[in-house]
Amino acid sequence: MSLFVRIFTLNAVGLTVAAALLLGPVTVSTPVLPGEALVVLGGLAVLLAVNVLVLRVGLAPLGRLGRAMAGADLLRPGARAVVSGPVETAELITTYNTMLDRLEAERAASAARALSAQEGERHRIARELHDEVGQTLTAVLLQLKRVADRAPEDLREELGQAQEATRAGLEEIRHIARRLRPGVLDELGLLSALRSLATEFTTHGLTVRHDVHAGLPPLTEETELVLYRVAQEALTNTARHAGADRAELRLRPLGDGVELLVRDNGRGLGTAAVEGAGITGMRERALLIGATLTVQSPSGAWAAGGAEKRSFGAGRPATGGAGTDVRLRVTAQAGPAPAAPPLGVDR
Repeated sequence: MSLFVRIFTLNAVGLTVAAALLLGPVTVSTPVLPGEALVVLGGLAVLLAVNVLVLRVGLAPLGRLGRAMAGADLLRPGARAVVSGPVETAELITTYNTMLDRLEAERAASAARALSAQEGERHRIARELHDEVGQTLTAVLLQLKRVADRAPEDLREELGQAQEATRAGLEEIRHIARRLRPGVLDELGLLSALRSLATEFTTHGLTVRHDVHAGLPPLTEETELVLYRVAQEALTNTARHAGADRAELRLRPLGDGVELLVRDNGRGLGTAAVEGAGITGMRERALLIGATLTVQSPSGAWAAGGAEKRSFGAGRPATGGAGTDVRLRVTAQAGPAPAAPPLGVDR
């Protein structure tokens, strides 16, 4: 029964009873006697109570819908409002759920196109840095060497400093090009790329251990690229913001898919309610392949025993923080949104 019919029926019954009493033998004295006033007030109270009950039951699904709409997040898909209540309310909730399905699909497709263009641009810039800027600096370095060989003794030290600065700039450009487009991922595969990534982020202040299992189920190129980019972004956040001295990079089979875990012993996520661009980017990449991304501070994981503790190190983190876990779970059949081009296409 629709909410309109319920309210109309209730009011119609109340008005009909009131009219029948007015036209019938029932009379009200003047002044009104206490018993008569009690009967009138009792009838009014019953009518109002039934109205409240009908409205509360009928409008409760709208309240739940409002809370679902307020908490909706396209980066965390899957949550839907429960379809219940009168016909009109149920139709409204169904329409909202359908709209949310369409918005999530459109966002995933648009994000896939944007990230595909981004990967293509990364590839182009990396190639230009390596082929053009890198070759130019190499030529400058060789020219400086020839000049230094013919220069007077008092100028050779300065020319040597210029050579070292040019060599350092050339190495930095190569490093940037590798980060923009990981050639090791294309040439040696995901496992070698992740091991290389862990080695790259191991510095004097941060030690990154890797535990990458062989025998993974077949993964698409898009899935491998997303796994690599999420690991890269998570380690970048660890190195820049976490204040950690230890981190771990894991990739292991899990059921019919794989699980990527990047854990550090830094200060944790804190109380910030708004996620940064890095975490948002990881969530968008996870959506492209239908993966599940969780980012949390497992405060008890460091003190707990078991395999987690043995593989990463005993005790609480040296920094005194809660640490951060970035966990990406993806099925082997995952792939990009159907309407999106493959990631990494060079346009």
